[in-house]
Parts: sequence; C-alpha cells; structure tokens
Amino acid sequence: MTKITHSFALSLVAAGLLASTGVNAESVAIINATVHTSTEQGILQGASIIMDEGKIIAINPTKVEADTIIDAKGQIVTAGFIGSMNQLGLVEVGAVAGSRDAGDDKAGIDFDPSLAFNPRSSLIPYARKGGITRDVITPHGGDSIFAGLASVVDLSGEFDSVSQTHAALVVNLGEQRKGSRAMSLKNLIDKFEAHQQKTSKKDKKDDAKPSTEDKVLTKVLAGEMPLLVSASRASDILELLKVKQQFKLNLVISGAQDAVVVKAQLAEANVPVIISAMDNLPGSFDSLHANLNNAGELEKAGVKVIFAIAGDGSHNVYQLRFDAGNAVSYGMSQQGALHAITANVADVFGINAGRVAVGKAADLVMWNNDPFELSSHVTKMFINGEEVTTESRQDKLRDRYMAESEMPRAYTK
Repeated sequence: MTKITHSFALSLVAAGLLASTGVNAESVAIINATVHTSTEQGILQGASIIMDEGKIIAINPTKVEADTIIDAKGQIVTAGFIGSMNQLGLVEVGAVAGSRDAGDDKAGIDFDPSLAFNPRSSLIPYARKGGITRDVITPHGGDSIFAGLASVVDLSGEFDSVSQTHAALVVNLGEQRKGSRAMSLKNLIDKFEAHQQKTSKKDKKDDAKPSTEDKVLTKVLAGEMPLLVSASRASDILELLKVKQQFKLNLVISGAQDAVVVKAQLAEANVPVIISAMDNLPGSFDSLHANLNNAGELEKAGVKVIFAIAGDGSHNVYQLRFDAGNAVSYGMSQQGALHAITANVADVFGINAGRVAVGKAADLVMWNNDPFELSSHVTKMFINGEEVTTESRQDKLRDRYMAESEMPRAYTK
C-alpha cells in the first residue's frame, strides 16, 4: 500500500510539472487584427500574430497554429507602450516620505534605485490601463548632478520584472537653485576627463576590481550606455552637443523645452529628446519656447522624439496615450506619435520591445478603437506573451462602493 501511495504521489508531482510546463509554454495567436506595427510595415489589416515563449514568433503565417486563438474581429493591436522619466514602482504616495525610494541626498553615479522597485505597487495596474507594458524608471538624485542609474522594468507585476539595470546614467543640468549652471557643466566635463586619465594611466598589472562608478563611466565614455541629461535652455543643449562630440557620447536630452530652437543641430548630431507633448507655457527662463507644436516641429526636422509625462509621471503615466493624441492634433504624424511611446524608446534604451515584429518581446495591447482617443480602452493585454489584467485599485473601489446591498454602502461582510 505504501508503494502504491508513493507511486501515486510521484505521478501527481510529474503531472503537476507537466501542467506547469504546458502553461508556461502555451502559444497564443491573435487573428483578424488591425496591427499598428511601429515598423516600416506600417499598418496591417486582417493580420495574425503568434506568440510563444515570451516572444513574437510569426506575423501573418500561411497557417495559424497555437494553443489559444483570439479573434480580434478587426480591433487595433499595438506594441505595448513604454513610459520613461518617472519613478513608477519607486513611490506609492508622494506626500509620504516612507514610500519614496527614487532619490537620496548621497545619491551619485552608482545609485541604482531599481533595488527598491516594487512590482506590486498599486500604480502599476493603473498604468497598464493606459496600454503601458514597460517603463524606464529614473532616479531623481540628491546633492550631486549625477542622479544615478535608470532601469527598465516590465509591468507584469512579477517579482522578476526588472529586466534591465544600468540602462542610462542620469544627470541633472540647467538652472540651479544654488550656484551656477556653468559649474555643473564643468563638474560633468571634469569627471569624464578624470576618468579618461585614470584609465589611460592604469598599470596593466593592476588587477584591482573597478568600482561600480568606474564601470558606469567606462560604459558611458565608450558609448555603450546612454548619458541621459536633463536640460531645457537652447544654449545648454548646444553646450551638451559639444560635450557629446568631445567624448563621443551616446547623448539623450530630457526636458528640452527649447529643443525646437536648435532642432537642426540636434538632428545633425543624432541626439534624441524626451519631451512632454503638453508643455505649452514657460515654467522658467529655461523653457521660453515650450509649445504644443514642438513635437511635430522636431519630428519634421528629423529629431527622434520620445514622450514622457510632465510633473508626476509616476501616478499619471497612464495619460501617455492622450499626450500622444494631442501631439497629433498639433502637427505630429500619427505614426511619429506612436513611435514616440514605442519604437523610439526601445531604440534609445536598448529594449527588445516597442515593435510588433518577429523576435521582439510579446508585449501586445488590443484596443476597442484608436488608442489615442479619450473614449478608447484596452480589451486585452499581453506582457512577455502572458495575458495580464488591467483591473486597478480604482476599479475595485468603484465596484465596492457601487455594489447594491441592504448593508451600509461599501460593507462587504
């Protein structure tokens, strides 16, 4: 009897393992979709997409075979949107200090806030409702101009959702509350020159393990890691272009309200900008050219544009698609606006997503209508090929407080 029980137990374990493997390996196909690819293929009508092992493995195959087949019935499918320049998962309530982990007074080049990333933040499901499947989280730094390191996360809610650390070195330049912007720029140049001298003089026999700061600076100066600089005034942007040329940097400029003034220089230097499509009034003397037309003007000049949410992007990244829609209404092409929240972000930060293409991460969003329209909503969402919910805390609160009951409102027992 003991042997029979033991064998039965082993068979149950084996069956469980097989079932688990089957779930993880389940392939999914979406058919009859209007696919906005964010590639040179543009928009595909009545298209089919097959996902397996977390990747897109086929588009419009001659025969559709998959464990699960979803008929989109003409609905729009896009790549999952990618947010940036926010602290999603690093802050819960901005007014509560204990829930803020994106910055520290002592933060510097080697500060990596992704160590504190919370994939179960209540802000993440809300962001998913806006079609956001990945995000570039950035530190806001401390006393130094070097804020720390950006990271890439997916919004699956899983504990292994930090997919890429050291995605960029974040630097804050421009206007200063205390001191001069000239000193900030000098500190940046001095740091790069000092590291170059240090590495050139290093004894080949010196086997001392380099610090994290040294590793980061080496990658930045080799062009392997983007230097993500916050600057807005046109003259500051031009100075940064000189620094890029001097050190052969992979430069990205965020803020960039005055970028339209130097758009030709930015395009020639192949420097992307991360802007808010909704900046329409100067917030300081550094942003006198903030205008709703800027995204379209930069696109026409050949500048690669990425959209980020101005202000509290951590709580409002959901609105990214609305900003993109507004950019279209003020002169940007629809494909350009879509690229600004998908392909362009992926290109700049080296993310294998942002396009509906074979080999890319199966981050797909199905929409009931044009995703840039206010009334549209997500009908299905996949991250790494796995379907995820878009139910948020707000939905649960609505259902709780709107439920009809003989008990007092919101009483659930």
